[in-house]
Amino acid sequence: MAEGEAIAKPIKSFGPPVMDHMGPIPYCMQNSLLDAAFPKGALNYWKAQFLRELTDDAIKTLVECAGEAPSPMCQIVLEHFHGKASRVGVSETACAMRLSGFNVVIASQWMSPADTARGTQWCRDTFKALQPYFGTVRYVNYLADDETDNPAIAAAYGPNYARLRELKAKFDPENVFRTNVNIAPK
Repeated sequence: MAEGEAIAKPIKSFGPPVMDHMGPIPYCMQNSLLDAAFPKGALNYWKAQFLRELTDDAIKTLVECAGEAPSPMCQIVLEHFHGKASRVGVSETACAMRLSGFNVVIASQWMSPADTARGTQWCRDTFKALQPYFGTVRYVNYLADDETDNPAIAAAYGPNYARLRELKAKFDPENVFRTNVNIAPK
């Protein structure tokens, strides 16, 4: 606690805050902070990919695509990957995203089933428009249900994919644990 407070002190003393929510928080509360943004009954379709750098052209494309969103519930989220997580060796964990850059999450969301085709298409079109700026890695937690093919999974696990398939063949040769983003046994 003391170390965290010392680290946050310069941020908190910068000027009078509008609000101050920096501090300890129970896990369940942290896990529910975004619940209001994803109301019960909402329909959604997501796609995500990693950008090695946020170029002017990529930003322009992001802004243009956001302007075409079919619902005010749609979002384009940029997650900055950096720091300690990017200094872990790629082969030290299953996750291959051990580099600095930006994960782009295109989250299309709507309430009426009649808007499903439009919401899904906007997400796919936005993803396609951003393809020239994408890197080669993917974040496994954001693979869409329609992206469970080997190239998408291989991109998520990168150079660790072959090793993970060998481990899957050794410990789960019958592929019992397959309802997640499945790594098929070798």
